[in-house]
Amino acid sequence: KSDSDTYTCDIGDAQSRAKLVVQEMPVLFKQELQNEEAKEGKQVKLTCELSKPDTPVKWMKGDTVLYASEKYEFKQCGTVAELIIRDVKSIDS
Repeated sequence: KSDSDTYTCDIGDAQSRAKLVVQEMPVLFKQELQNEEAKEGKQVKLTCELSKPDTPVKWMKGDTVLYASEKYEFKQCGTVAELIIRDVKSIDS
């Protein structure tokens, strides 16, 4: 997007100008979350893949935003975002 501007081709006696407008690509899911099953007390990892690397991700359980804690860990590398839920209980369903 920062490349958007007016560009000029200058040959000394004449110039030609054009305006470049760079539109941001929408972020899409290349791989959506998959349903998981886990036994109580175990750890589960939810993974999704995005079309644009390093896109900010907000994890939620229902309508509640999750925050990093002993229970929840977030990882993101390039286009892959992961939520790790430790010591799952039935209430985590």
